Amino acid sequence: MSRILLIEDDEQLAKNLIRFLQSEMFDVTYAAGQTDGLLAFSQQRFDCVLVDLSLLDGNGFSVCAAIRKSSDVPLIFLTAAADEACTVAGFEVGADDYIGKPFRPRELVARVKNAMRKRQVSTQLLQCGNVTIDPVRGIVQKNGNELFLSALEYRLLLVFFTNKEQLLSRDRLIDELWSVSSEFVSDNTLNVYMKRLREKIEDDPQNPSIIKTIRGLGYKAVDG
Repeated sequence: MSRILLIEDDEQLAKNLIRFLQSEMFDVTYAAGQTDGLLAFSQQRFDCVLVDLSLLDGNGFSVCAAIRKSSDVPLIFLTAAADEACTVAGFEVGADDYIGKPFRPRELVARVKNAMRKRQVSTQLLQCGNVTIDPVRGIVQKNGNELFLSALEYRLLLVFFTNKEQLLSRDRLIDELWSVSSEFVSDNTLNVYMKRLREKIEDDPQNPSIIKTIRGLGYKAVDG
């Protein structure tokens, strides 16, 4: 049975959600605020974390940042603040998904399962050219030296390395990275992250040898 940590300050919503999740065979631990939520996380093992942005003490961004210091557990924001700025900020601090309220319970369950499935990556090192990823520790190295990537840069690189030699369209990359509708993420946003990532992993970012552009089609990670 998968274990979920629910951090939500609306007690009535939490009761209804807990009841539904339990009916879907999830074991749910509930906390109303940041302090109790992080305490529960430090004491137990969870397969997914659901957290609201507005909490009795602190906020969901702080919870996510604290969890990401030590864990790669799937984390999903549940919030009424579904504007583009909050959505992008949520993914920047390491969230796997961002679901606006009100939401459909069965859709939530589907997205929880999807987030957990995506996190079940191989325990072996992933390598392309002179760059390697340790998925368990979340560490990226180039020629043995650690690279420091943002959460979205890391997720983008992970998508490429787990689909090496496969053509990935821009639409596919946006869907894999953010799991939200394209109205929240523009092509220019993807351009920015591709540029930043290449500046960190490529010997010559202007002539990339690891992540190739397939003009008019998308991108492909190759061994060079």
